[in-house]
Amino acid sequence: MQVVVRDNNVDQALRALKKKLQREGVFREMKLRNYYEKPSEKKARQKAEAVRRARKLARKRAQREGGIVAAPGRPS
Repeated sequence: MQVVVRDNNVDQALRALKKKLQREGVFREMKLRNYYEKPSEKKARQKAEAVRRARKLARKRAQREGGIVAAPGRPS
């Protein structure tokens, strides 16, 4: 991974690096590897994440097609 420092602006480069690391999932990976996770727990977590992703995708698709209006009080 590479970040360009322009005009000696290290703070801006650091923010860009953190954003790239966040997008790649490095922080999440570090948090998960911080402790041992039983294979059964890992499997259950991955399945729950997949369900969450599928629901989110279906919700976005339905909203795009005009089938569902965003819930009141929730920013879209």
